[in-house]
Amino acid sequence: VQLQAFGGGLVQAGDSRRLSCSASGRTSGRFTVAWFRQAPGKEREFVAAIRLNSGTTYYTDSIKGRFTISGDNAKNTVYLQMNSLEAGDTAVYYCAGSFTLITSSTRTSSAYSFWGQGTQVTVSS
Repeated sequence: VQLQAFGGGLVQAGDSRRLSCSASGRTSGRFTVAWFRQAPGKEREFVAAIRLNSGTTYYTDSIKGRFTISGDNAKNTVYLQMNSLEAGDTAVYYCAGSFTLITSSTRTSSAYSFWGQGTQVTVSS
């Protein structure tokens, strides 16, 4: 499976942006896709995840109510809709995937086997 993330850019605080993670290869079954982000000088952190077979979603507290993760199985694409962006959301955003993820490891980057290249989101205030 290969993942490709795109959709980043420079936005103003309060704006919205949608990131896309396109997957090539077989992703049917128990495939989970997550978004992580890494700001300069900080560790990579979990943002959101979705189990494609059930639609179950997971979010980190700091973005709840502002970000929405969704999947389009027909297009093999997962989206991260980001609303009310803040300067603190500035980071490189990565999408990641796993066939073998267990719920307790959803927020752990090392649990994901497949990674896309990052896409930069810069929020100016």
